[in-house]
Amino acid sequence: MKTKIALGGGCHWCTEAIYQSLKGVEFVEQGYVASHGEQDTFSEAVIIHFNPKIITLSILLEIHLHTHNSTSDHSMRRKYRSAVYTFSEQQANAAKAILYKLQPKFKNKLVTKVYPFSKFKPSREEIQNYYFKNPERPFCKRYINPKLKILIDKFSNHLKLEYA
Repeated sequence: MKTKIALGGGCHWCTEAIYQSLKGVEFVEQGYVASHGEQDTFSEAVIIHFNPKIITLSILLEIHLHTHNSTSDHSMRRKYRSAVYTFSEQQANAAKAILYKLQPKFKNKLVTKVYPFSKFKPSREEIQNYYFKNPERPFCKRYINPKLKILIDKFSNHLKLEYA
């Protein structure tokens, strides 16, 4: 059984590397996601295809909240919308319940919102799989490595063997 969820928060290079490292994640599409209404503009995000028998939506969302500024409503939120994009009403309800349940783990209020998925535009081929093609680049060392360290420190039991 496979399902998918789309997540946006920070740079899609970072988000892609995080989810590519997890057991149960079968494929990550890097690009730009839009919803409806005020959120109908594209924002950097990924679509995560995963097996919920191996990794739950709850774990995916908890990792998401810990690996981007999920409590900061900073000036770049249009480009880096802190969001969970869902593919059904049932998934939206589950995501909202999970965010509510996780809120006490954070000192400040979560700004992450749940939106219905509307459309996706993939990144250019040359920047897909960015981290694993370019781990020595300064951007990767400065921004992605600290997020991967959070995975190792807090979620190591969910890492694929080659990343643990």
